[in-house]
Amino acid sequence: MATSLIVAMAALGGCGALVDGRADRIEAAAEAAYPPEGRFVEVDGQRVHYVEAGQGPDLVLIHGASGSTRDFTIGFIDRLTDRYRVIAFDRPGLGYTDRVSDAFGGPFDTTAESPQQQAAFLKKAADEIGVRRPIVLGHSYGGAVAMAWALDQDPAAAVIVSGATEPWPGGLGFLYGLTASSVGGAAIVPLITAFAGKSQVEAALREIFRPNPVPPGYLERIGWPLTLRRATFRANARQVDSLRPHVVAMSERYATLDLPLEIVHGKADEVVPPDIHSEVLAKQVKGAHLVLLDDVGHMPHHVQPQAVVDAIDRAARRAGLR
Repeated sequence: MATSLIVAMAALGGCGALVDGRADRIEAAAEAAYPPEGRFVEVDGQRVHYVEAGQGPDLVLIHGASGSTRDFTIGFIDRLTDRYRVIAFDRPGLGYTDRVSDAFGGPFDTTAESPQQQAAFLKKAADEIGVRRPIVLGHSYGGAVAMAWALDQDPAAAVIVSGATEPWPGGLGFLYGLTASSVGGAAIVPLITAFAGKSQVEAALREIFRPNPVPPGYLERIGWPLTLRRATFRANARQVDSLRPHVVAMSERYATLDLPLEIVHGKADEVVPPDIHSEVLAKQVKGAHLVLLDDVGHMPHHVQPQAVVDAIDRAARRAGLR
């Protein structure tokens, strides 16, 4: 979203009750239009939303920033259910999953769950539904969660797709810093919920998919209004804004990993550049297998899904699951 739009919306900040009322209506409409796709399991008093399909070895899918289970249920899961039991989770605070605990959340609280906390939380949810030593796949931010799972939760294998797994130079830009702050969470995020719309989300998606086109129907099927809900927007902004110190610490432990690791990354990815992330990760983990895809951006599982499916199958064979 353009900085000028944020500034213009901030000028409306004095109309708090009107803004919140409009945001309430928009959020209610979003949830009515895009209800939960799957089921819920309770972990430490918090609800975790997941979609499950298929039979076979357990495969856990973890989505990226601003995402939900819907990023995988738009065709991708269907490629796997003939030979895997696939479980796609909404990450904490996104989609329909609660925060890891009530200590997180609210307009003024700038703290967020680390990848390690998210992995442990989702592992508990997986345990509750009978998942045992799964292959864990993470896309983008979900790649950091999948690597945290690999480090501490003993999966059978890991598959990282365009994963944000390594320290990166520089910052994340104005919007993340602003909306992750206490002022932004209280004053700016409600304005975004109330007044941002489809055109802003379309523009963001074009950048995420670039140089590839956004697939027809993706915008509607992904449930884009869900990402603009106040609590969801704040959770996402604060998780992303706080990610770097966690991957700094995690990256120091990657060389200790002893599991099949498959990595898939688009060479043209400018959101999470492969030379900063996947190419470095592949050198740190003994036996890691990296596939770089020509002319592919940040969304290989939609642009070249078979390459990701092949990586999952390799991980399963290497782990002795197939």
